Parts: sequence; C-alpha cells; structure tokens
Amino acid sequence: MSDDPTVLVVDDLPQNVRLLDAVLSPRGYKVVGVNSGAEALAIMREEPPDIVLLDILMPEMDGYEVCRRTREDPTTAFLPVVMITASGEQEKLRAIEAGADDFVTKPFDQSELLARVRSLIRVKRYHDTIEAQRAELQGWNRELEQRVQTQVQELDRVNRLRRFLPPQVVDLVVDSGDESFLESHRREIVVVFCDLRRFTAFAETSEPEEVMTVLSEYYAALGDLIHRFEGTLEQFSGDGLMVFFNDPLPCAEPAIRAIQMSVAMRTRIQDLSAEWKRRGHDLGFSIGIAQGFATMGRVGFEGRYDYAAIGSVTNLASRLCSAATQDQILVTQRVHGAAQDHVVSDSLGEVPLRGFSRPISVYDIKGLDAARITS
Repeated sequence: MSDDPTVLVVDDLPQNVRLLDAVLSPRGYKVVGVNSGAEALAIMREEPPDIVLLDILMPEMDGYEVCRRTREDPTTAFLPVVMITASGEQEKLRAIEAGADDFVTKPFDQSELLARVRSLIRVKRYHDTIEAQRAELQGWNRELEQRVQTQVQELDRVNRLRRFLPPQVVDLVVDSGDESFLESHRREIVVVFCDLRRFTAFAETSEPEEVMTVLSEYYAALGDLIHRFEGTLEQFSGDGLMVFFNDPLPCAEPAIRAIQMSVAMRTRIQDLSAEWKRRGHDLGFSIGIAQGFATMGRVGFEGRYDYAAIGSVTNLASRLCSAATQDQILVTQRVHGAAQDHVVSDSLGEVPLRGFSRPISVYDIKGLDAARITS
C-alpha cells in the first residue's frame, strides 16, 4: 500500500501494541502506539492517522468513550475506528453504538485484521479524495464568484464610460486601467453643436410617443456617426446634441474631422427628414462648430458622472447652431482656417451672436472638397 498509511494502536498493554506493530509494519503500515485514551485523542487532533485500532478495556477512559469523543470532533468524525474486543455480542453492540466502523475479536486472525484495515483505509482514502475535491470545488466557486463580481463591476464601469466616450477611448481605459486623463484639465477642443429646426413646435403638437420615436431615430443616426468619427459625446438634451474632438485623447486635425462628421450628419438627417415629412413632421437640421480652450473633466456624483467641457467655446458652438438655418453648418474663422483647404464654403461676414460682445466671423460650410480631402 502506497504513502505508508498510519495506524494508531491504542492499548494499555505494551505487549499488545508490539504484537500489532509486528503484524502491520512489515506490510507497509506506519504504526503509532499509545497506552491511553487521552493520548490517543491528543494525537488524533494534532495529526490524524488513517485508521485507529482501539482496545475497549482501558483504565481511566475506555475504548467506548474514546470512540464517542472521536465521533464528536468534526476533524476526526470520519476517521475509521476498529474496536478490539475480547468477546461477546454485547460488547460488539456497544462498540457499534459508540460509533465504531468495525471490530476484531481477540485473539485476532492476522488475515482478517489486515483485510479489515485495508478495506477501511481504502474507504478513508476515497473520503479524503472527495473532501479534497469538495474543498477545491469550493475554492473554484469562490474564485468564480469573485471573477463574476469583478466582471460585473468592470461591465458597469465600461457602460458608464461608453455613455460619453468613443469606443476606442473606452477600450484604452479598460486595457490600461488608467482613468487619470478623465480628471480636470485644460485642452483646446473643437465643439460641434447640433439640433433640429422647428422641434419645439413639433413637440407641442405631436403625441409624446411620436416625439420619442423621432428622437430615437435622430439619436440613432447621429450616434453611429459620432462613434465612427471618434467624437466625444458631451451631452444630449431634447433635440440638442454636443460633441467635441481632441479630448480626452488628442486627435489629428480635429477641425477637419468635426466638419467631416457634420457633413455626414447633415446628409443622414436629410434622408430622415424626408421620411418624417411623409409622416407629417416638418423638421430641419442645423449645426454650429467652434474651436477654443475649455476645462475638461468628469463631473457629477457617485453613480452618475458625465464628461464635460466648460468654457465659452461650447456657448459659441451653441449660438452658431441657433443662428444657422435649415441644413446650414456654421463655423468660426478659426475652424474654417484649419479646414479651408478641404471644404467648400461661403463667408457670412461678421455675425452678432447673443451673449457675445463682438460680432463673430462666420463661414457657411457647403460641403467637402472631394478632390483634396481624404475621408
């Protein structure tokens, strides 16, 4: 038998311990002998054996009491115990009632004793294997629960980020685990503000369900383009929507990218407007684009954060959008200067805008110069 199974022999007579040692040791068993029940219980608590051969008649604490205490201790409750009895059915009955797994009658037959010991140790090994597997399974379950909890937290974090960041930025945050660039900082950005013309009148005269349907179609069309052009969605409220470029991650030629997205938006909303008109809704679309410095960062409270841009550049984009007529894309001179080699435009001169002390030089973007721009 492998791994040298340990047999604890408990008998107050040393000659009996030596006799069992002589029978078991040559067969590959490690025999530990003690002469009292108290010693036996101490050894079982410190280093449980594979099986116990327990004499019944011992002073101070007999074998029945040792067996009962063995069964009461959770660490030894399943330890195989063979009671060694002189004779008598009554003793055998009491041994079983005390919790013994088997018994051997003195004088014992060596073959019978070895067969019983082998059988019970085999059962003990099966039990130990099952317990080890159970413990391992519990460990796996705990690890799985922790992983699931971590994944749920990560998904919640990702979903919060996806509300205002483009997928590429969210992936970067998830891969690096670094959200430091979402903290407050100053950055030059290009802001795109767009809304629907005559939306207020439409909302006042239409059923709420139809208003929600139109808004859902509107945001679905624009949201796809925001992600495609890697813009950062700052907010949407009613029919108003604000997107900016060059933050939280820098991007090359943000003004050109903002105009490209805006032209694509106008084309898509023109198609939607035709469908809305067939349903009796007269809605147009306008966009304003401005460039300037703003304070950027995550704002809000636990459970609800937005990524915001604070500065006059956002107000300027909003005022340009309000000044635009249907299908117009109005941009500041700064935006136009950065993109003028790639667009077809008209100058509208100096335009007074509400909230600004001086008129603003404004350009109307007619389209992209297909001969020079790379889409």
